[in-house]
Amino acid sequence: MDLLRSLPLGLYLEKPSTWLHHLDARVKLAWLMSFLLTPVLANELWRLGLVVFLILVTLAAQIPLRVWRQQMGWLLFICSTILIVGSITPDGLPDTHQPRLPQDELNFPQQEITPPPDESRNPWYNPFGWGTAESETDSLVEEAEELPQPTDYRYVLLEQPPLRVTRQSLSLAVRVSTLLFTLIYSTNLYLLTTAPEAITDGLEDLMQPLRRFGVPVTEIALTLTLSLRFLPLVLEEIQNLGRSVQTRAINWKKLGFRGTAKIWLIVAERLLQNLLLRAEQISAAMEVRGFTSPNRHRVIWHDGQLKWMDSLAIALLLGFWVVRGLWGWEA
Repeated sequence: MDLLRSLPLGLYLEKPSTWLHHLDARVKLAWLMSFLLTPVLANELWRLGLVVFLILVTLAAQIPLRVWRQQMGWLLFICSTILIVGSITPDGLPDTHQPRLPQDELNFPQQEITPPPDESRNPWYNPFGWGTAESETDSLVEEAEELPQPTDYRYVLLEQPPLRVTRQSLSLAVRVSTLLFTLIYSTNLYLLTTAPEAITDGLEDLMQPLRRFGVPVTEIALTLTLSLRFLPLVLEEIQNLGRSVQTRAINWKKLGFRGTAKIWLIVAERLLQNLLLRAEQISAAMEVRGFTSPNRHRVIWHDGQLKWMDSLAIALLLGFWVVRGLWGWEA
């Protein structure tokens, strides 16, 4: 199906099978939630480190370049654009002053308050104080220019008119761009290396404690599995109907708005009929195989046992959270 293959996100890569494919879905889900939670209250270095870590994991898994470029090329472009635009935008709103009183208000005469005279006296050699104020001002300016700065802190990092990059604008740009990249790419990497059946089976295992509260965990997992299996059928029907409309070479300009709407209503009705027919076929196939209820006929997608690679990934995840707890907090 061309439409399904052209989708940029959410595809499962069956071949080649990398070491990420062999990890348990529950372990990968824990890593995914860690990538989504650790940027909260984190500084810029930690957020940039997550982006670099995700790229290194992709390269270490030896995912084909064509897949990585097709699915994440536009995401890198968008995040880079957000980083550049956010860095050069103003870091605050302009200060507009509005007078408290109206301009045409009556002006009442007020008594001017004169400060008390200065009691300091001039030295005996200059009783009239000629040139004293100017000399003192010049000496203060020279001292201020000669004083070295205590630190190398600069709020304005780059100022080349009309471009101006400050610490606040750069920090905000890094936060937004890295958060967008981490959110989308970590989720896509999980879907890229995990089969839909493994995802639903892992979610069912993680939701087992909810059985005590009467939550139908098995039914929810079955519904999610069927919906994931049904989505490609929906895309296939849409693609077939679109091609059937294209092969008829309809002149849309002559039809007008009413004729165009009538044709699309017919196409939508046909699509609904085909989808209901596919759903009926799936239900009939399940009944023939004796699938009357999830509790009686349960399909096991995997054995649910953790291997040594999963144990190593869990140990690395614990170390990941320890590092996050000790370092990376927002200043």
